[in-house]
Amino acid sequence: MGKTIMGAIVSLDGYMADDNDGVGPLFDWLGNGPVSWSFDGSDDKVQTTQASADFMRAIYQGMAANVIGRRLFDMTNGWDGKPAAGEHVFVVTHEPPKDWEYADTAPFTFVNGVAEAIAAAQEFAGDRVVDVGAGQIGGQALALGLIDQIVVNLVPVVFGSGRPFFATGPLGDPILLDNPSQVVQGDRVTHLLYDVAKKS
Repeated sequence: MGKTIMGAIVSLDGYMADDNDGVGPLFDWLGNGPVSWSFDGSDDKVQTTQASADFMRAIYQGMAANVIGRRLFDMTNGWDGKPAAGEHVFVVTHEPPKDWEYADTAPFTFVNGVAEAIAAAQEFAGDRVVDVGAGQIGGQALALGLIDQIVVNLVPVVFGSGRPFFATGPLGDPILLDNPSQVVQGDRVTHLLYDVAKKS
């Protein structure tokens, strides 16, 4: 089985967007460098430093599937039926959309439950990477022990409040991460890769 990764771009105080879903300067580093590249399966090019390109491509190389929540699906209209990266999207929802115009052609599967969605994504991916969106879905998956690695693309901006990266809610015990196995400096972003410490 491949790795299950939870990652996102996040402010210094831990938010992926502000209270109105604005991202401000969080994505500026995806357009401020000389190296043009794209995620596997995506036609959308970004421009970053070589260091950022090397880190992101190495981490997400061979990404097969994404697991996201219904809120992100609704905000993006499922990226008009084409995964933003990878080959298939598994959407956690208690109520699949009834009249989505891409339902018959898009590689999207609607699953009732976080654990069930990750299991389905892992079965699809085999030994390739499954990416789980941070926030509510990623937080639940982390609390359930279903995440192998966490990718933090840390941007030097403070929002004060907003949509939290670790939306875990109350925890019985802290979730421990190992020391970062990679720390990579880009331009207006620092990339951090953590392995989730396994309970003994």
